[in-house]
Amino acid sequence: MVTAGAMLVSGGSGADPRTPPALPGEPPPFLGTAVVGDGGLTAAVDAYGDVVDLRVPGPAGRALIYNPAARQAAGTVPADTGTVPRVRIGGGPPLPLWRADSVEQFYVPGTNVVTTVAEFGPVRVVVKEAARGEVLALEVRAWSRDGRAVAPVVGLGLDPGAQCLQAGTNPVRVTCGVDATRLPGDAGGLIASAARADRRWLGRAEPLAASAPAWAGRMYVRSLLVLRALTDRRSGAIAAGARDGWAYVWPRDAAAGVLAFAAAGYRGEARRSARFLLGLDLRSGARFYGDGRPVPHRGAQGDAAGWVGAAARATGLSPPPQLPWRDRPDYQEGAPGDYLGNAIADGAKRGLYRPKSSRRLVRRLGDPDSGLDSAAAWAVEPFRRRPLYPMARETMLRLARSGGRFGITPGEDWPGRDPWSAPTAWTAWSLAALAREHVGSPEAVEDRRVALDLLTDLRRSATPAGTLPERVDFRSGLPTSTTPLAWSHAFAILALRELWPSRTASTFPPGR
Repeated sequence: MVTAGAMLVSGGSGADPRTPPALPGEPPPFLGTAVVGDGGLTAAVDAYGDVVDLRVPGPAGRALIYNPAARQAAGTVPADTGTVPRVRIGGGPPLPLWRADSVEQFYVPGTNVVTTVAEFGPVRVVVKEAARGEVLALEVRAWSRDGRAVAPVVGLGLDPGAQCLQAGTNPVRVTCGVDATRLPGDAGGLIASAARADRRWLGRAEPLAASAPAWAGRMYVRSLLVLRALTDRRSGAIAAGARDGWAYVWPRDAAAGVLAFAAAGYRGEARRSARFLLGLDLRSGARFYGDGRPVPHRGAQGDAAGWVGAAARATGLSPPPQLPWRDRPDYQEGAPGDYLGNAIADGAKRGLYRPKSSRRLVRRLGDPDSGLDSAAAWAVEPFRRRPLYPMARETMLRLARSGGRFGITPGEDWPGRDPWSAPTAWTAWSLAALAREHVGSPEAVEDRRVALDLLTDLRRSATPAGTLPERVDFRSGLPTSTTPLAWSHAFAILALRELWPSRTASTFPPGR
């Protein structure tokens, strides 16, 4: 079975399926670029309006679409994966949107409703998708400016556990879920209901200061709505992303989500997610299913207890006991070692992780050649290790100067040049925090400027819909991995609130 699986995704056989080619300047099909949902059923949508991942219950639930990340990477995803909108023009065959002349994608403002618009010459196709509770709704309509007959259709490549109802001819309306008796016949009404619910939820957010520019407000809103879609509304489990291999709960990623919820005024969401984290056995694994069970084959990481502790303190709860941080993997998830990020999260006071006569922080203790590590930013936020502030600042500034137009890599020893959105965002957060602490000083002016530059890089790396990929190609800025990533959006929220605070963040009463 293992050998057969390897052959399926190898890309080395003429019998393998081939992922259809992307439109110029667009990511390939079947890689998610947007996420829909309110914490019940969660769906990832690619740049062509295809639903390529579907999870229930909650974003870390079971998959209803089989779209392995290994096949995505190998370029061997079958063309009928997921729900694929197509359009028949005249008497021709139905064409998917990756065969269009152009395609654009955006969210309905203030909502998690995704709209994808494709142009086939004089024919326009509009796809709208949303999820409300545990039901997915999809609507496809098409028309031709020259009067040609058009007929949209939707192919359904879902696993047997999913049930779908389809109605209409133009528009075509589809609803899907796990219980056919609860599927509404009116997909359009469900999409409108989802939009209203998203806007009500967004209305509870603590706003940015009135001085914040419009782009900052848009990034803030989209980041909050991404966290809404990737957070189980019952348990509080925050999934890293809606994609095979990422639809799990990592303690550090979810803890950053807790901090973001708390900073934005979502007290209930923050505490619910913190309680979920406090219920995990952090010794048993690096990542967890939505029901709290550890995912096998990846050992506990050295920063987990520190991050969960930060989430607990931000919500007035008691932190978990400290766990060993030495000889453990870190956020880069490689071989075990004594790493900077783990030491900072743990509160270690010995071993400053710096070469002799240097004022910067390197990744591995006792290894001055291990390269600067962007986790140095954690010494400022959220862990506030004040003795390390000067060295953390020098490290962040050096990494920012060496970054590209789409952000920074995790560190100097990171293989490859593709920038990662989470380190870019967490570095902006910590530099903004230093600027606020030393307001009026020349250093504060520089720190704020660099923080704003990093957020500009982050804006460039975002998709047209405003979602942040885990990483992007350093030349084109196109997504090369999971999109959107909850971790990156959480740090974007925190950086924006640090730069444009409206008032002091909400405080929580002490936990029991």
